[in-house]
This record gives sequence, structure tokens and C-alpha cells, in this order.
Amino acid sequence: MDSHYLISSESVTEGHPDKVCDRISDAVLDAHLAQDPEARVACETVVTTDKVFVLGEISSKADVDVDSIVRETLREMGYDDHDVGFSADGCEIHVLLKEQSPDIALGVGCSEEERSMPGENEANTMGAGDQGMMYGYASNETAEMMPLPVLLAHKLTRRLTDVRKEGLIDYLRPDGKAQVTVKYLNGDPVGVETVVVSAQHRDCVTHEQIRRDILDKVISEVIPADMVGPETRYYINPTGRFVIGGPQSDVGLTGRKIIVDTYGGVGRVGGGCFSGKDPSKVDRSGAYAARYVAKNIVAAGLADKCEVAVAYAIGIANPVSVWVDCFGTAKVDEGEINRMVSEVFDWRPYAIIKRLGLQAPIYRQTSSYGHFGRGDLDLPWERTDLVDSMREWFA
Repeated sequence: MDSHYLISSESVTEGHPDKVCDRISDAVLDAHLAQDPEARVACETVVTTDKVFVLGEISSKADVDVDSIVRETLREMGYDDHDVGFSADGCEIHVLLKEQSPDIALGVGCSEEERSMPGENEANTMGAGDQGMMYGYASNETAEMMPLPVLLAHKLTRRLTDVRKEGLIDYLRPDGKAQVTVKYLNGDPVGVETVVVSAQHRDCVTHEQIRRDILDKVISEVIPADMVGPETRYYINPTGRFVIGGPQSDVGLTGRKIIVDTYGGVGRVGGGCFSGKDPSKVDRSGAYAARYVAKNIVAAGLADKCEVAVAYAIGIANPVSVWVDCFGTAKVDEGEINRMVSEVFDWRPYAIIKRLGLQAPIYRQTSSYGHFGRGDLDLPWERTDLVDSMREWFA
């Protein structure tokens, strides 16, 4: 019997209040890493009407002008005038940063393994920055090895931003959202059921014009024609009005869009966000490593879809568990895949950071439109250079 089901995923533009915060936090992180690759950064941002608060713990040798970074980032996103709802030059900025707790620094700077066997292995010099579990996912349903619903949702919000910045729809403002519902048949995507787009706009424009422009210049440019049918529904600014948006309408906070940042609700999500955290925080580096390994398993043809889970204890270099679930799609013995992943990849935080080059200032660009499946960016965790090693294991 055929199996039909629907999956919905959403994305938000870079001007969404939460994403404004993610972008600022990652911009501060990049500024520190550019001067001090060993910097320990845990930066969180809050935005509300005419105010920005930058908080957290940072231990770094870098000299960073946080005020200038905040204003530059806001201006880049289009928040450059009070008429838009938020002004990069006119807002108040409050910087409330302190150094990382020495108790946390103790475990990160010297793992339990290094303390018990000093000098035994370089990768033991760093312990995990916190406890927690992280997940990575990959599927062969798209070329990017991502679930189709979230991939399309991200493309819609990116297109919303592009047409605004290029002046193709000159009445748009920075805030916006998209949601895509895809119909699946026996595990394969077969059509788009529903597209929802909410775009902030100037007051003097009709709903009819917004609907027409979004359909013609955004949706039709993103949703594949062969995935659209007579039953496909479009909801564009469903309330009829979206003038007040951004930090003027909603408080934003770093790390509040972890489903948007990952796989759109397909697969599990770990306990921590990514933005504003240096790679010693396994919330970030562990999740990137899990995606890297999952993607290589699928790229190697070992499974059609794959989820990799990894968990750590604070101050311990080696993970407490690594687990692979192929959801019944494995082409080889799944127990062997589980054994293989710890042989072809070193899961200790120091080894992850060095293999993937995570001490580089590469994070600001990931703060919007997803951290995974980004064909527009050369992200190290998206590479498939483990494929040969994985295939040799089963040769």
C-alpha cells in the first residue's frame, strides 16, 4: 500500500528579529577569531525597539569594536532608517560582556584524558566545552543532501532578500518568513502542496500587488515547475498587512531558530544553538561534524538517508556516544556503519576543529538561510572527502 504524507518546513529572512541577533553574535565571533583563533566566545544578542544588547562571555586577545560591528551588521541587513522600523545609526547599543568562567576554561583547556595521561595525544589537549547531544542529517532526496521542504523555504527567504536589495521589489523591508509543505509518496517528494510567504512592506502598497509580485518574482523563481500542480496553494501575507516588523514588532534573541538553522524539523535537534559560539562549544562543532559524517555516508551510497548522533561530557575529549540511524535505508550492515564512523573520523573536539578548520572567521555567513546544504558557500562540513575511506571499509 502506498504511503502518502506531508512535511512542512519554514525559514526566515536575515531581517527577522531572531536572525538579526544571530548575525550580530556571529559577526562578533568572527571579529575575535580573525585576530585570535584561540578566542573563547559565547556571545548572545537581544534586540527590541531602538535597542540592542550584546551579552555573554568572551576570553580573547583580540581588540574588537562591538558597537561598530553591530551598526555595520544592521546597516547591511537594511535597518538603516527609522522609517524601516530600526536605525543602525540611531539605536542604543548596550555591550555587557565578561570573561569565560574559569571553571569552564579548565575543562576546555585541558581534558580529563590529558590530565590523566599528559602528552599522550595532541587531540586530548582540549575537552568538550559543555555536555550535550548533537545531531547531523543527510538525505539523497536533493543534490544538496537536504530535506526538500527546508531547502525550498531557505531559497524563498533568500530570494525575498535578493529582490529587496536589488530593487526588483522596491517596497519590501528586511523582515520576512516562508514555509513550504511537500507531499511525499513512499519516502520520495512528489509535489509542493502549500507555499506560505510573509514579507514586510511599505505602507503604500496594495495586497494585490504584493501577491502578484511575490508570485512572479519570488515563488516562480524558486519552486520547481514540475513540483507544482493544480492543487498547490499559495498564502502570501495571509493577514493582508505586514508593515510593522523587525525589532520594532518583536523581541529578537540569538539561538531561537534552531529548527530553521538545521533540517526544518526532519530528524532530531540537539539541545544548543550555533550562533555566537566558538568551535570549542560542541553545540556547534559537534553538530557540524555530525552533518559532515552523515553527508559522507549518503554520498558514499551506504544509505539513502542518515542521522548521526554524538554526545559529550564537559571537560572530556572523547564523546560518550556516537550513533548512526539509517531509517531502514542502509545498503550495508548498519551495525558495521556504526563501527565504521569512529574509525574514519576522530570525534574529539580538537580533532574536529583542526580537520574542518573551524577556527577561521567563517560564521557570519551561516547565520541566515541555514548552516547546511549551502551550495553558495564553501563550508568545510559540507565536503564529501570521507567517501573513499568509507567505501574502502566495506570493500
